[in-house]
Amino acid sequence: MIWLSEKIEFPPYELATEDGLLAIGGDLSVDRLVYAYKKGIFPWFNEGEPIIWYSPWQRMVLFPSELKISKSMKQVLKKKNYTITENKAFKDVIFNCRHIDRNDQYGTWITNEMEDAYISLHSKGYAKSIEVWIDDELVAGLYGVDLENGVFCGESMFSKTSNMSKVAFIHLAQNCGYKLIDCQVYNEHLASLGAHEIDRKDFLPYLLFK
Repeated sequence: MIWLSEKIEFPPYELATEDGLLAIGGDLSVDRLVYAYKKGIFPWFNEGEPIIWYSPWQRMVLFPSELKISKSMKQVLKKKNYTITENKAFKDVIFNCRHIDRNDQYGTWITNEMEDAYISLHSKGYAKSIEVWIDDELVAGLYGVDLENGVFCGESMFSKTSNMSKVAFIHLAQNCGYKLIDCQVYNEHLASLGAHEIDRKDFLPYLLFK
């Protein structure tokens, strides 16, 4: 197992384990996080664990041109009974992503340390949120890292109202000018919207374009 030092660097991605684990330790400073995401590396760990860094062999991505919108979802979009904003309530979005009940998992990987780290990223312009409102109530949203090179690295989303997280994701894909949305690991919810896995060697070059 490779432990990181104070120096901002990571081992070669080829050293990642079968499940993508690359390194342990380090910190969640803005500089280290930005460096990591530009290398296709992201942190993922639970409360009480050391920071664990991943570079999966298979990467779940969405090319916006391949976005799939079902007939039922088109009807939801057509009603337009909601308002969408960007970067209006980043702290509220990450708070809800952390605390909302999820039927498919126990607890959350968004620790206090992670929440503070991504709020710091947002304050420096490296993290973005999409919010969905109904009658001035925040009902859904998502947040992630904006690498400013056409790639958005999605981190988490939440929804208090059926289909509204999909509304946020569709807005991200259709209106924010990204060439690729990194969804990190396989997710059935995002697969239904057109996301799919590609090899890491095919994913990494997209981090280099301007």
